[in-house]
Amino acid sequence: MRVVVLSDTHAPRRWRSCPERVAEQLRTADLILHAGDVCTPSVLDELAAYAPVQAVRGNNDGPDVAEWGAPEVLEVTLEGVRVAMLHDSGPASGRLARMGRRFPEADLVVFGHSHIPLMQAGEGLLIFNPGSPTDRRRQPKGTIGLLRLDAGRIVDAEIVPVT
Repeated sequence: MRVVVLSDTHAPRRWRSCPERVAEQLRTADLILHAGDVCTPSVLDELAAYAPVQAVRGNNDGPDVAEWGAPEVLEVTLEGVRVAMLHDSGPASGRLARMGRRFPEADLVVFGHSHIPLMQAGEGLLIFNPGSPTDRRRQPKGTIGLLRLDAGRIVDAEIVPVT
């Protein structure tokens, strides 16, 4: 399963429509995960034209995003990989251990909020923040995440620049 991971698209201020370099990745996605701060559900509708979407609400998402179907926290099994997703994972210090305690059954925790791409593994857990494709803040490039899942394993995980 090829999963494209997005977060912090911040429409319409930052995301007016899907950037072409993001769309290139979405065209071959089996699933799209969005870790919050879409700001308007039209982004989720736009993404759903490429592949099924699962999303969580961020601190900038309102009731309309909740009505679209985005909970605050999502726990799901994809290709045998136990995935938890939330928007804000808290302070950087101690994050891996804290996410492991919060989601003891998870193999992968996806989050956003900081706009800082991150992949960190330890003790059987991968924590993964794709950054933001449209609001890079102090990062050198806008980014998304790509995951390949198969038979209960995270076969590949990478952060891809899109600007």
